[in-house]
Amino acid sequence: MVHQTYTADILVVGGGTGGTAAAIQAARRGAKTILVSEFPWLGGMLTSAGVSAPDGNELEAFQTGLWGAFLQELQHRQPGGLDNCWVSFFSYDPRIGAKIFADWVQELPNLLWITGLVPLEVFQEGNCVCGVRFADLTVKAKITLDATELGDLLALADIPYRWGWELHSEWGELSAPADYNHLTQRYPVQAPTWVLVMQDFGEAVAPEVPSAPNNDPSQFVGAWDGYGAEQFLNYGRLPGGLFMINWPIRGNDYGEGVGRLIETEETKREFLQECFWHSQNFAHFIQNQLGRRYGLADNIFPHLAHSSFALHPYYRESRRLVGLTTIREQDILPVTGGMVAPLNIDAIAIANYPNDHHYPGIEFQVQPKSMRWGGRTTGTPFTIPYPCLVPIETDGLLVCEKNISVSHIANGATRLQPVVMGIAQAAGMAAALCVELDLSPRNLPVRVLQEALLHDKYAPAAIIPLLNSLPKDPDWLHWQSYYLEEPELYRVHGNSVCLSSCQHQNVDSNNTLTVRKINCFQGIFHHISEQDYKFTITAPSIHRGHTWQIVTLRSHIHEQLQTFCDQQLLTICGRMNHALNWLIVENLSK
Repeated sequence: MVHQTYTADILVVGGGTGGTAAAIQAARRGAKTILVSEFPWLGGMLTSAGVSAPDGNELEAFQTGLWGAFLQELQHRQPGGLDNCWVSFFSYDPRIGAKIFADWVQELPNLLWITGLVPLEVFQEGNCVCGVRFADLTVKAKITLDATELGDLLALADIPYRWGWELHSEWGELSAPADYNHLTQRYPVQAPTWVLVMQDFGEAVAPEVPSAPNNDPSQFVGAWDGYGAEQFLNYGRLPGGLFMINWPIRGNDYGEGVGRLIETEETKREFLQECFWHSQNFAHFIQNQLGRRYGLADNIFPHLAHSSFALHPYYRESRRLVGLTTIREQDILPVTGGMVAPLNIDAIAIANYPNDHHYPGIEFQVQPKSMRWGGRTTGTPFTIPYPCLVPIETDGLLVCEKNISVSHIANGATRLQPVVMGIAQAAGMAAALCVELDLSPRNLPVRVLQEALLHDKYAPAAIIPLLNSLPKDPDWLHWQSYYLEEPELYRVHGNSVCLSSCQHQNVDSNNTLTVRKINCFQGIFHHISEQDYKFTITAPSIHRGHTWQIVTLRSHIHEQLQTFCDQQLLTICGRMNHALNWLIVENLSK
């Protein structure tokens, strides 16, 4: 085959969550963009890695940008809604997610998507990245984005990166170890998971799940102790009797010799094979324990032989850039007496996931990063600064996946799908602006990038975490800009100074996910404790006597719930999530 050379304004290498979002944003801004992916599905964690129950940025105030647009599109395309599981407020068939991304890409004539290739060489002129070679082609570009799952371009270009733990002495992170130890040696990074999808075959007998090499059923014993089989399955329940199997407790996380992922191609293949077998053996164990009603789902992923298994593992950590700024644990923790982390003036994306680390068989405690909000526990909001996408010395390159400049400890909160989408949307916008303004990424004024994200005509993205300011509020843009101009006035409780949340009832018809089906119930409100509410239904009669946990993602409902008295009669309109007996409130009245 003739080796071809392409030229573009922007090259995005990797078609995961970050690469897909970055390429779409860059192309929507008008840049000639080429996206090169290894796999035939776009979306990474959200689709091809099988984690179609995303975590983080679940509050309606944070459903902005491409993340909010993706949720809207899912809701329109998936009959029955997204309330299926309890690990996330949004679970969906990964085939629908992959189709959304493919459609978005197809709509852009200035975006060329090439699939089935991995990077082999990075070209540089001086200290500037100017192109990447693949097996059958080379792409020359003004700006290149490393969106690979493991930060491959960093290694190929000899750009300084981190892999593994930093000690407490590095940045004073409270959760970082004082010295290297058995944990840091055994698990230099968090364990990946090879996700698979199982199915409830009902009255039929499911095909037998064969065991794989290295099968040791004892390692899975007790996997759902304390939960029960039904709650275990409901953890990642998808529509249509499907179950996402991504279980961290004696389940299919796999980290034995995880350092092999970046040693050689041979050691990487060895690790991936073992990781795949481990998940197959967990599915074998589940079937043996719960019966032949449950088996591997068919035709979920575009494999010829293993269509119930994701196309690649769900990687929780990769090589991490040494950037102009590094996100540390103290940057993601709540300020004293507050509900939000310190505001970074270079913010370009919002995150709120709790800090969650995965090391099979080992419990590792980090500093708490959570708050009670809307009747449940959620994560402290924090911001991602633009300089953590920019290498210290290399020009012509940005990162936009789990490979941003972040400490090993803080990576547990920055690695999730919605925040990676936000990071990547900013990276794609930054790359396009650099082309427009003929600037290197390090010289791009952050304020120019922030304004472009806020005013994007397709999917405006929030920059400031404001818990009481929804994206469809008429004053949303005003308050975002206000705190960019006056960051010292940002409040520790994360609310804007206005009381506009009382107006939300008037804009419900325009809000992010209101196309979903809601029902109305009358009943008795129970104020159990601070941010802990239950509701016993008295009407309609089909649900009479049933008690549900009340939660909400909406700021004005969050505020109202705190004012109601125990045993008060209420009418609640919302959605039932049977996976964990949640009644997700959309509206309520006395």
